[in-house]
Amino acid sequence: MQVLFVHQNFPGQYPHLARALLERGDRVHAIGGPTARPLPGVALHRYDPRPAGGIPDCHPWVADLQTKSLRAEAVGKLLQKLLEGGLQPDVVVGHPGWGELLAVKDLLPTVPVLHQVEFVYQLSGGDTDFDPEFAQADWVSQTRLRLRRAPQLLALHDLDWGVAPTPWQASTVPAEYRQRLSVIHEGIDTTAIAPRDGSFIALEKAGQRFKPGDPLVTFVARSLEPYRGFHVFMRALPRLLALRPDAHVIVVGDEGVSYGPPPAGGGSWKQRLLQELQGQLDLSRLHFVGRVPHPVLHDLFRVSACHVYLTYPFVLSWSLLEAMSCGATVVASATPPVQDVIQSGINGLLVDFFDSHALADTVAGVLADPPAHQHLGIAARRSVVDRFDLHSICLPQLLQLVDRLAGG
Repeated sequence: MQVLFVHQNFPGQYPHLARALLERGDRVHAIGGPTARPLPGVALHRYDPRPAGGIPDCHPWVADLQTKSLRAEAVGKLLQKLLEGGLQPDVVVGHPGWGELLAVKDLLPTVPVLHQVEFVYQLSGGDTDFDPEFAQADWVSQTRLRLRRAPQLLALHDLDWGVAPTPWQASTVPAEYRQRLSVIHEGIDTTAIAPRDGSFIALEKAGQRFKPGDPLVTFVARSLEPYRGFHVFMRALPRLLALRPDAHVIVVGDEGVSYGPPPAGGGSWKQRLLQELQGQLDLSRLHFVGRVPHPVLHDLFRVSACHVYLTYPFVLSWSLLEAMSCGATVVASATPPVQDVIQSGINGLLVDFFDSHALADTVAGVLADPPAHQHLGIAARRSVVDRFDLHSICLPQLLQLVDRLAGG
């Protein structure tokens, strides 16, 4: 069987699925953008989304749609060339979020397409109107959001089948399309991402070394921004560090933005929050380490006495499940889709997203009595093994879904 992946940042969500298809003898191709990375055995074809004549001017409301249209055109031209060269996929697997799948059905009308449905923007009750500190309630913002939804709704209209990682993320799909949707997570390798004796974290510049049992708090996000609750976490730190004068905090993430806008007036959210909290933080106990390699991140989860995860109602981060798989005691926001994963008091603790005092008090309580909270980390790992294990649950389900689609 021939399988074609389409993802601007390949392999994206698909490294495990692509390898599994190769291992059983399928031929695997991928179309990706300039940042796509090769996988051994996968024929990777990169496209350039920039048109030869430059990006034309457009109305600001449709700038996002134009970007997606440019990607759709670039993917369509490359796919046409590949088809003329002999490519004959039996199934296409792709992420519709960047517009890359918009032309696929016009080139491959009879080939089934499996859509990775992470999240459909909501006109209300989702991410955009969640945080009153940054919400834009005017009609112009709402109309721009409607237009931003257009490529997602077009993709759903052509949907053969979709896969969403959590029940809440699946629920963001309009009801008329949900009957063609499976809830299957990409999977967590719980064998490799697991508790491990002897783990430690060394911060050479700070002259610090942390091991299990130390009062270490961790916070991880791809980018340090409000979508992942960075502002709430930072505002909790003066109280937390006062309550626990022996505690240290390690923050992982870069200073850019992945989902929301940068601060008004420029700079990064890290700079903005440090300025806001100037004089209130013991900076000798607060360590920003940028992005770190995956193995180091897992050691950080193994050592952490309390891991904090906050998010708007949006896409669930892999880092939460990986922290749970390492047996970390997690304090998280009581927001969807976190509530699909964590039951407060059972396999973690949930707090109101906006209540920085409650966050500080809850984390301080975990640090004050680690043995009393140890069962949360044990249960957290068990829940990931039981629901999200890559090899025993998620990957077999994904392979079966691909085969069923290819078989009609």
